[in-house]
Amino acid sequence: MDLNEFWVLVERSAAETSGQDRRLEWLVAALSSAEEAVEFALRLDEVRRRVDTWAHWQAADVICGGLCSDDGFFYFQAWLVGQGRAVFEAVASSPDSLADLPHVRYLASRGGVHAWADDDWPAWEGLDYVAAEAFDGDLESVVDSRVLVSPEPAGQRWDFADPAEISARVPRLGALFGKVA
Repeated sequence: MDLNEFWVLVERSAAETSGQDRRLEWLVAALSSAEEAVEFALRLDEVRRRVDTWAHWQAADVICGGLCSDDGFFYFQAWLVGQGRAVFEAVASSPDSLADLPHVRYLASRGGVHAWADDDWPAWEGLDYVAAEAFDGDLESVVDSRVLVSPEPAGQRWDFADPAEISARVPRLGALFGKVA
């Protein structure tokens, strides 16, 4: 499975079903062999690494009201993949482009994370389990032997809560979520 095939699967899951749970079921069923499951896991890791940066984490943290832990950021990355290739590519190039997403604008209009329903959170933990459910055996050991994972996001780390940093790095998101003047 190459990247194009990966994106076709992700986008077809959205076109043919609705809701994260049904999309997950569809994706598991679409992976018809052990090798496809391994390749799906590898492609997911590959695309995810493109948004595993401090800049993207800060953007997620702004959206999530400062409640974006390392696990939360991992699930946010999966949610971003679930938005499809065009959205993913735009956000990979510029984390501040998240301000253009209708769902992110909706979240900003809700008045804070405490007003969000569970399904509103920009997170998709289940996407990480698709390949494992489609694979018969120890997927983790197979994938780990083929992937080199960095323990830290790429780029420079800074204070996510600093309004000057928010203004400089993700000004539209900062304005949308009331984090900058």
